[in-house]
Amino acid sequence: MTARLEPFTAAPSLMKEWQRASIAIAASLDPSLAELVEIRASQINGCANCINMHTTYAREKGETEQRIYLLPAWREAPCYTDRERAALGWTEALTRMCEGHTHVAAYEDLKAHFTGEEQVQLTLMINIINGWNRIAVGFGGWADPAGVKAASRALTAQAGKAVAA
Repeated sequence: MTARLEPFTAAPSLMKEWQRASIAIAASLDPSLAELVEIRASQINGCANCINMHTTYAREKGETEQRIYLLPAWREAPCYTDRERAALGWTEALTRMCEGHTHVAAYEDLKAHFTGEEQVQLTLMINIINGWNRIAVGFGGWADPAGVKAASRALTAQAGKAVAA
């Protein structure tokens, strides 16, 4: 696949800020939960790039093949906790908002398993991955997960130096 536009070349400072926000928001959640949310939203949005990236990261963080493969059927699969189910329900409700108002029921389940701060963190994570999906699909992007991880580490290190200065 050939990218139609390389966003980091076209708007480098804005994309670096977007990436910084993405890193900070992902770091605020349990890593396994963050990856499940990112994979599920990416599946719904048909973003091959993000599915590839986040399944790779999930495996690196110890996620099992079974749980990755069963994500499209998470409601029926017994391998997810009630907290993960609440997060996945919220992910689907927000990702599919245009399909109806299922977010009301999903929010009730979310409230039962997440504090107010965690609800905000999760909602920001869902917004971030939906944004990345739209960037990747819209511009025809494909990135190597190892390259993205290296760039993220460099950006985080750069931010750390700026704070120390």
